[in-house]
Amino acid sequence: MKKRSRLAGGKVWVRGVGVALFLGLVLFLSRARTVDIRSFGAVGDGLTINTLAIQRAIDNCARVGGGRVTFADGDYVTGTLRLQDGVNLHVERNARILGSTNLGDYPPDLRGAVEAPAFSSALFYAEGATGISLSGDGQIDGRGCPRAFPVVRGKKLGPRPMLMRLVDCRDITVTGLTFRNPASWGLHLVNCERMRFQAIRMESQANNINNDGIDLDGCRSVQIDGCVIQSGDDAVCLKSTGAHPCEDIEVRSCELSSHTAGFKLGTSSSGGFINIRLQDTLFRDCPMGAIKLLLVDGGRMENVVLTDLRMERVGSPLFIRLGNRGRAYDRPTEQVYAADRAPEGRPVGSLRGIQMRRVQAEVSGSQRDREPIMITGIRGHFPQDLTLEDVEISFPGGGTTAEAARNVPEDEARYPEQYFFGVLPASCLFARHVRGLTLRNVRFKVRRPDSRPPIVLQDVEEWEADPLLVNGVPWLAPAPPAGENFPDGNPVQGRGGISQ
Repeated sequence: MKKRSRLAGGKVWVRGVGVALFLGLVLFLSRARTVDIRSFGAVGDGLTINTLAIQRAIDNCARVGGGRVTFADGDYVTGTLRLQDGVNLHVERNARILGSTNLGDYPPDLRGAVEAPAFSSALFYAEGATGISLSGDGQIDGRGCPRAFPVVRGKKLGPRPMLMRLVDCRDITVTGLTFRNPASWGLHLVNCERMRFQAIRMESQANNINNDGIDLDGCRSVQIDGCVIQSGDDAVCLKSTGAHPCEDIEVRSCELSSHTAGFKLGTSSSGGFINIRLQDTLFRDCPMGAIKLLLVDGGRMENVVLTDLRMERVGSPLFIRLGNRGRAYDRPTEQVYAADRAPEGRPVGSLRGIQMRRVQAEVSGSQRDREPIMITGIRGHFPQDLTLEDVEISFPGGGTTAEAARNVPEDEARYPEQYFFGVLPASCLFARHVRGLTLRNVRFKVRRPDSRPPIVLQDVEEWEADPLLVNGVPWLAPAPPAGENFPDGNPVQGRGGISQ
């Protein structure tokens, strides 16, 4: 029987899934067949294409009920490998799996990525499999450089393989390995359940673009534990392109670094995100923001708990967006970033029950359009029941009087990126179209003089701040000047800059 515990919000979280998977893997491997890929003709010389030899080893194990396929002492070049039920790929310390740099070694006949059609091929692929595992102290290097896999071929986006995509799979364990240099996303899992990622590394900051670390699309019962992810794009990203929400996901004791976002829910959100927990994690060098919670294609976002976090050299510590892009993802669709977008038809979703507790953060950089906390819905659709508690954040400041007077565009259907809204008229926190905002024991520091008020609240209902300190001084929202209102009639709160 699974061990259960209750977390904040009264939701029941299934625990022990990862431990059970790991212990089951150990027991299985102690009894299962072990084969060395060299006995099937693989050559670890860094030159020979070993796709057929490695696939024969995998298929041989699968035919006898599963087992371990080992990679030892060498550099093994391969194209797409199809993983099978009950098969463990084990890469030893002195071994590397190297992705072929020839696009022809990655057949396009896989079930594609609906949110990124150009990324439809993969180094590792499985569909409908059970009991897949990858383990060891070795490396898996996609060698996805732009020379081999250019972003554009002719006038179209060029095909670029992921490191791994698993679709409709169950009972997956990935432990110990170092993943490097995908040509596009790293590990992409769609509608999978009961998964554990333990002590893996992802290094993908310097080889191409769109290099996400771990992407979970509509997955359930997942633990990501003790991982170090250094990614060019989102480090850990939860998506929902179909009816299934991402549900019962726990990320803990990780180190996340990203040029785009350390931890992100969205942008695709058709099913939503329910019972998500992030804890005991370090964010480092995330210039476009640490945490982004985005619900723009319908769906529900509920019971998201962010606790015991440390952030160093990050952009905005938290960006929450309830929007109305309304994309159905009923066909492969590339992202569109233009400002003049119209809603695409799906109803607006609901976002409620976000808790952020025990956080220390240092915001740094020279681009003020990605520094303050931003929480925003759209008219008539409010993020609800949001709590920031025991939070201490240092902001760079330096805002001007012109920036303090800016009107922030609504852009309700645009791709949700904080800097698309421009420099915010607050140095620490801007909130708009929100119902139920609690700031408890929050301490903000602004390091340089700033003409913007620290807090701006527009169309915010049922909010409280007790206590809220800015540079050690209690902050009280002054009443707006007579006659000055938000365009829909709700008052603007927050006036007065920071002087030092």
